[in-house]
Amino acid sequence: MTEKTTQKPPIWYWIIAGFALIWNAMGVYQYLQQAYQTEAFKAMYPDPEILEMVINTPGWVMAAFATAVFFGFLGSLALLLRKSWAKVLLLVSLIGIIVQLIYNLFISNALEVYGPGAVIMPIMVLIFGFVIYYLAKKALSKGWIS
Repeated sequence: MTEKTTQKPPIWYWIIAGFALIWNAMGVYQYLQQAYQTEAFKAMYPDPEILEMVINTPGWVMAAFATAVFFGFLGSLALLLRKSWAKVLLLVSLIGIIVQLIYNLFISNALEVYGPGAVIMPIMVLIFGFVIYYLAKKALSKGWIS
């Protein structure tokens, strides 16, 4: 019988993991708003051209969005619970983020509609996705999660 020992994570680990859970919970909320096209969601887009573009997002992109936020949420929760499967969940989330990013930056006409500002949020999401995935890798190697 093998026994796994874990080390106590530093305080910054808990801060980043907690922020990641809140961040991904907001992502889940945003996904649900868009998937169900709620009135609150539609009100965020006063320009009919932009609303039309967002409503007509292809299904495979919405699937990538769902993958990114739900796996990100579960991975962040796993970080807080100090579970090693956080790494796999956050990797799947990161893949979902990358698929969305490819669509938003290279396939859709988001740059034409939104202008250069269309790049800022997707890049922030990608960077944070890498940060929390790296945190899971580091936590696993340091014995903070098992």
